[in-house]
Amino acid sequence: MKIVIPGGTGHLGRVLSRALAGQGHEVVVLTRREARPEPGVRHVRWDGRSAGPWTAELDGSDVVLNLAGRSVNCRYTAANLREMLNSRVDSARVVGGAIARAARPPSVWLQMSTATIYAHRLDAPNDEDTGILGGDEPDVPAYWSYSVDIAKAWEREQRVAATPGTRKVALRTAMVMSPEPGGALAMLLRLTRLGLGGPVAGGGQYMSWIHEDDLVRAIGFLIEGELSGPVNLAAPEPLPYADFLRTLRAAAGVPLGLPATKWMAEIGAFLLRSDTELLLKSRRVTPGRLTEAGFEFEYPTWPPAAEDLVRRSRRPAKTTT
Repeated sequence: MKIVIPGGTGHLGRVLSRALAGQGHEVVVLTRREARPEPGVRHVRWDGRSAGPWTAELDGSDVVLNLAGRSVNCRYTAANLREMLNSRVDSARVVGGAIARAARPPSVWLQMSTATIYAHRLDAPNDEDTGILGGDEPDVPAYWSYSVDIAKAWEREQRVAATPGTRKVALRTAMVMSPEPGGALAMLLRLTRLGLGGPVAGGGQYMSWIHEDDLVRAIGFLIEGELSGPVNLAAPEPLPYADFLRTLRAAAGVPLGLPATKWMAEIGAFLLRSDTELLLKSRRVTPGRLTEAGFEFEYPTWPPAAEDLVRRSRRPAKTTT
């Protein structure tokens, strides 16, 4: 198949484009800047906001997998939140317009979304049918609602696009665990090996995650299947953050992890130019529609996933010539 990946030069883009090219697909990545060459991947320039010559790549393609959007790993300042919103909404709008104008539109449009769209919750998991969308939770910082509003606007832009010949799927994706540099696992392993991989603010908040291999397999499953609308991409067994980190420490051979209070997390997030919502919000998300459709996870639980990922992270980095 020909698969076009807008915004495919980030952490997830590298994971997915490499895997899809390795399966023999023609992969075209739309990028705003010069990108490092990848075997089997062709890069085409776009600005993420307006139509241009890049739209020809969508006409006659089989799949569009839109990953474009400013990273959430930043301080949630007004300017950053505005750019997070605009980069997601603008890219979804311009991709939808290109699909609508295509003489031979792709059969499926997979649009990245986020598990952050669900409410901060400890009592029960959020699936697509019974989950509670966030934005009005009591006892959480008011500004957390901004990231929920961004997610809702992101999905809405895909939903309203006039693309009747193209099946649309919103990928409500949990934290992707991958040894690829620059991702969440690399940061968590670095902190763990420094002895800082203890529970944060008690560690009772839930961590939803998915192994990179299951992410790739789920993308293929959705391309070949018939599901449309929102789909949770998360392993079926989220777990409290304290248990998640304890298991990661065991896999990494680190016996202790210093705990952090909420105020310590605030200081750490400030120094890392990130935000504590990424640590403190309870993301208890399960893959209801995916499992009902027959998808089987290779890594449904965290202990074997952590063992595999830590082992892969120790391998020497690949070089290209």
